[in-house]
Amino acid sequence: CDDRGNHFFKDCHIHGTVDFIFGSATSLYLNSEIFVEGDPEGDLEMAIIIAQVRESSSEDTSYSFVHGKITGTAKDVFLGRAWKSSPRVVYSYTEMDEIVHPGGWSSNRQPERAETVYYGDYKCMRKGATPVTREKFVKQLSDAEAEPFLVLDYVE
Repeated sequence: CDDRGNHFFKDCHIHGTVDFIFGSATSLYLNSEIFVEGDPEGDLEMAIIIAQVRESSSEDTSYSFVHGKITGTAKDVFLGRAWKSSPRVVYSYTEMDEIVHPGGWSSNRQPERAETVYYGDYKCMRKGATPVTREKFVKQLSDAEAEPFLVLDYVE
């Protein structure tokens, strides 16, 4: 539960099955490995890393993952889902194994959220980081767009 306030996480090993990083904080995760376990009942729609809670674009909360790695035993893992209407999450320089779903992100079966989410990829690598297969609402960030998510000032 990464909720409320500003946080800096470094060199962490985080693992879980569904929505195992969630809340409404502003957090920077640096050099952290995310390990996604397969759902014991085999539900392919239950492999989601993040449910970031932001209800409007005016809220100044988000998660940034920089120089991390995504691995695990799950299949078709979503990087995040739109639990609320306006989540903001960015992955930068992240190694993503083939376990990541080609679309990358989920609108949580609410297509209207494609208009309000802010999901960004920036210079991610490996088989799970294929920009051409990402959902249309996922931003492939420019250097200028990514820069605020890459520095410690991001969490003040």
